[in-house]
Amino acid sequence: MSAPLDRNYVPPEVSPESLVSVPDDGDIDTDVLVIGSGMGGGAMAWALRDSGFRVLLVERGGFLPREPENAQPAEMHIKGRYKNAGLWYDGRTGKPFIPGTYYWVGGNTRFYGAALPRFRRCDFGEVQHAEGISPAWPFGYDELEPYYCLVERLFDVHGQVGEDPTEPPHSSPYPHPPLEHEPAVERFAGSLRAEGLHPFHMPNALTVHTDQDRKAVATADGCPDPTGRKADAENRLVLPALRRGVKLLRHATVTRLLTSPDGRHVVAAEARHGDRTIRINARRFVLAAGAVNSAVLLLRSACPAHPAGLGNSSGLVGRNYMVHNSTFLVGVDPFRVNDTQWQKTLGLNDFYEASEHTPYPLGNVQMLGKLRGPMIKRARRWVPMWLLDFMTRRSLDLYLTSEDLPSADNRVRIDGDRVLIDWTPNNLTAHRELVRRVTMLVRKAGYPLIFRQKMGIETNSHMCGTAVAGHDPATSVLNAECRSHDVENLWLADSSFFPSSAALNPALTIAANAVRIAPSVIAGLSTRHEARRSDGDGRQRKQSTAGR
Repeated sequence: MSAPLDRNYVPPEVSPESLVSVPDDGDIDTDVLVIGSGMGGGAMAWALRDSGFRVLLVERGGFLPREPENAQPAEMHIKGRYKNAGLWYDGRTGKPFIPGTYYWVGGNTRFYGAALPRFRRCDFGEVQHAEGISPAWPFGYDELEPYYCLVERLFDVHGQVGEDPTEPPHSSPYPHPPLEHEPAVERFAGSLRAEGLHPFHMPNALTVHTDQDRKAVATADGCPDPTGRKADAENRLVLPALRRGVKLLRHATVTRLLTSPDGRHVVAAEARHGDRTIRINARRFVLAAGAVNSAVLLLRSACPAHPAGLGNSSGLVGRNYMVHNSTFLVGVDPFRVNDTQWQKTLGLNDFYEASEHTPYPLGNVQMLGKLRGPMIKRARRWVPMWLLDFMTRRSLDLYLTSEDLPSADNRVRIDGDRVLIDWTPNNLTAHRELVRRVTMLVRKAGYPLIFRQKMGIETNSHMCGTAVAGHDPATSVLNAECRSHDVENLWLADSSFFPSSAALNPALTIAANAVRIAPSVIAGLSTRHEARRSDGDGRQRKQSTAGR
């Protein structure tokens, strides 16, 4: 029987001085408020750690305990031990679903597979797809490239430049050599090369040196990693930021942003903390709650100056929701066991861009972490566990991703306390062709039995696009620095700003962009504070020390 989950757990290396307690009057003051501690919020906190300003990181969850259950797939995938996001609703049917998002310090990275590829140079420009156009970004690859390098160093990324023809230029090599393929994956790579393709070593933020190391993290794609070998936003961004003076408020859900009477500035955030409503006063505000929750917060912050939602003069807040077209493709050879421990070492981008044999982009192919029976039980409830275990012991497991194109009809809405997601997948012509081609390749590699599962509305770990960045305030929510066109002291640092979804894991791009825009958040912000000052809505208050 599992031990009870300790929701008040604090890692031993976290100093009590780093954790904020709410004062009796419920008011907290800081210079910069960062809402959300995942890849974007964590990177922003890290980038501002030595700025000289008071930085407060607010997380609606707590620290995920390091415990034996972290590495037990049945606890994660059958019992839902770490699920804490509540319910969202399918806007088309009204049916509730449990989203694939998590409220813990470090956000979804506590559960990701640590694959950290860069977006390709083409992803920042306009691209013609089978069913539409992927729009250009307001900045290019070259502007983001130095920050890609920086985050790769922070996360100890293992990779190899030069294997993948679509790899964009690097101003410095990967910090570490690539993770070697284990025998079953190497056989698959050889089969792909025999077909004239270019499999490459997937950039990975996992530090493993021995077979025993790999065994210790064998379930870390989809489960938390208690060993620290997987670099995530908690251990590489948030904890270092806390050691340098950033403060953290846990178990606080920001429900509304309050503005000055003219609506040009945010002056405070209201949040639920236990059974209390508290107020956090700040001079600069950064949203990094995820593409859905950041949009929801803006919509719920409607006021006379912003009747359609905060910063929503374009009408685009919540619209252009994208999550990728994704399929799990599992090949099974019933006569050969796959003993791979860490399978997520191979990628394939030969179909990523249009070419002579591919008239339009299809997407990316990469390995999943090695599947276990409990990981797929929810998708195949009627199959007995012994059969699922038999299959996954003999399977090669792939993750196929195609670009989901922006559409104003795909959107995030609110209905009272309910979060509604309107999402109709598009660009399916390309995804079906990708699935067809990879099915043939896996069969040729010696796996005659093929099983496929297309991801649905609840699989949204790659969500983006709900507050798009651009140059024109009429057609975008944010400028090129990810600051609101309408609100002068409000930035978004998660994937909400993405004009397009590309067809690769977004985590590295989120972190690199957050570091890129961090200087703009504090530009022109004086370090001198008045003992008392007006907060813009006529209310006088005292300065406290949150984030000092």
